[in-house]
Parts: sequence; structure tokens; C-alpha cells
Amino acid sequence: MPDVVPIPLSQLTTLRTGGAPARMIEATTAEELIASLRAVWADREAWFVIGGGSNLFVGDDAFEGTVIRVRTTGVEELPGSGPDTVRVRVQAGHDWDALVAETVERGLAGIEAMSGIPGTVGAAPVQNIGAYGQEIVQTLVEVELIDESTGEVSVVPASELELGFRTSVLKQHYGSVPDRSAVILSVTLELERVGDGERPITGEQLRNALGLEERDAVSLRWIRDHVLATRARKGMVLDAEDPDTWSAGSFFQNAIVSQSFARTLPAACPRWPMTPVLDPVTVIPLAAFDGILPPPPVERHEVKVSAAWLIENAGLGRGFRFPRSRAGLSTKHTLALTNRGEATAAEIAELARFVQGRVQSEFGLLLQPEPVLVNVEL
Repeated sequence: MPDVVPIPLSQLTTLRTGGAPARMIEATTAEELIASLRAVWADREAWFVIGGGSNLFVGDDAFEGTVIRVRTTGVEELPGSGPDTVRVRVQAGHDWDALVAETVERGLAGIEAMSGIPGTVGAAPVQNIGAYGQEIVQTLVEVELIDESTGEVSVVPASELELGFRTSVLKQHYGSVPDRSAVILSVTLELERVGDGERPITGEQLRNALGLEERDAVSLRWIRDHVLATRARKGMVLDAEDPDTWSAGSFFQNAIVSQSFARTLPAACPRWPMTPVLDPVTVIPLAAFDGILPPPPVERHEVKVSAAWLIENAGLGRGFRFPRSRAGLSTKHTLALTNRGEATAAEIAELARFVQGRVQSEFGLLLQPEPVLVNVEL
């Protein structure tokens, strides 16, 4: 197998933490990746895979197991389901933003609003990445994956991944194991052929983020350029010279709460309904109508609330940090915990716990971390 000399994970993660693992494997082909995983699973070693390292928070101690670097690349074009669509099958280790750039160049719509998101394609369905109203669930057709329990490779339709807000059956949430322990080998997306012309933008969230009116028409290239500029202003585009980008992106998830809980939060807290609120329609056969209408069903709607607003209004402003600590909130927005220069995982974890405590004390809500935590606890 393609073993390589282990290097500190602080060099491979965007949060810049983590020691060297006991063993490191670098897989540059799907065949190498499959063989490596099967061998590691057969030996019952502790393991995890790493792509771009943008959604990992790794502890300071050396990882006593095997880290498999997924370095597979390649994009294959396939027929779409209609004349105006095309499917692309992309290897798991392919850089996500490079894929977005290529699709925009080819006039393929569907993922342009997710420009600038760091990481690899294989990680995208695991947490159903999204930005400005676009999510990968909207274009994902299927994934090819290998299951840990059997070592078998299979093609799984998107409908079986239970994709939700930043989650799927493959996601390892903090304090739990994934519902399905598997590694993605390739991802197939279906995109729309729109060319390089201008067209109206249907998504309200994207229009609002880019300052567009409903009647405005723009090209895919215009959207990509402006999304990248917007993300850069927030420190969400990787820059080796900018400590605000030395992060795992949004460290805390926007919280999904009940409608009744959302009403206990200040009215100024931004919130978005997760499901449309529709007026119930009751149909009663005329022959069975006795003049009395049954009470409408009680529906419990969920609401997404802004974690950034909760943090800032719990008294933690942009750039907050403890004295002498090398970890701090981004100076551009409060949702990113950043490594200001050689911070330890312990320093970042201390800041994360403090943020959680302040928000819980002020608003009664415990924010959940978005990155996968390895060898570290909050």
C-alpha cells in the first residue's frame, strides 16, 4: 500500500491543529483507496480519511491510528436525464472549488453559489454543503462508496443518504457515530446547460446576498466572481496570509429549533422556516358533512436561527480572544473560530466551550460544532 512518512495534521487541516498520526497512507487512485481501506478495516485499526482538511478539528496528541489521504482526482461527463442537463462523475479527492470553476467555465448551472467552499468533492455530500440557498442535495444524483461493515463497493442514490441541513447518514456528529460508516469514492451531479449568457436568478437568498432584484439577469461567471468576493470579505476563502481564514469555516451550526422555542428569542434574531407553512385543506364528502368542521391538525414547524447573531449578542464580538491565547473569533464574523498563529487545539477548544456557555446562558440554546472532532472534546 502507498504508505508515506506521517506529517503533522496541523499541516493538512485549515484550522492548523493536530500532531502526526502513527501511520499515513496516500491514495491517488480509487483502487488504492479501496485497497487501503479494506486493509485498515481488516486490521481493526483506528482510522479516518482526510481530503482538504477543511472540516476537521484535530487534537494536539498524536493520533494512534491510520490517516488515509484521499488524493484521487478526475471529472467524467455522462448523459443527463434531459436534453438540457449533463451529469458529471467526480472522484472524491477532487478539489471542490476547482470543480465549481470548471462547471462555470463550461456553462453548467447548479453549484455556482457554492464557489469558494474549501475541501474535496467526496466530503460535500457527507454534510450536504451549501451556501446562499444552494445545497448539494439539489444536484446530487448518487455516490459510489465503500462500506466499512462489508468492504463492498456500491452505488447509492442520493435519496438513501438522508441529506438534511448540514447532515447525512454518513456524517459523524459530535458525540455520536455516523448511521452508516462508509467512505465516498465518487460523486455524480446533474447540472443544467445554460451557457455563458445572462439569466434571472430564481433563488431569493442568493439574490439578497448579491444585491440583485428579481428581474436582474446575470451570468454564471458573474455569480461566481461575486460569491468569491462576498466570501473573501468574511474571511471564508482560504488565504495563507490571512489568519481569519485559518479556520474550519463556520465552527457552529445555525441551530434548528421548534417554532415555539424560536418565539422565545429576541425578534431581531434572524430566522428562516425550514418547511413552508401552508394553510391546511380539509376535504369532506358532501354526503358525510354534518355542518361541523374538524379542528385543523397541529403541525410543529422547525426554524433555523442564526448562530452568528446569537454569539455576537451574547457579548462576544468579532476578534474576541482570551488574553495571551492564540485562538480567537474571526475579525470578520463571529461564526468562525480561528487559529491566530500556532494555537493549540486546547486553546481553540477552550474558546469554543466559552462561546457555547455564553450563548446557552443568554438564550438557553447549546450550539453544536459543525466540524468533525478527532482526539478532542468540547
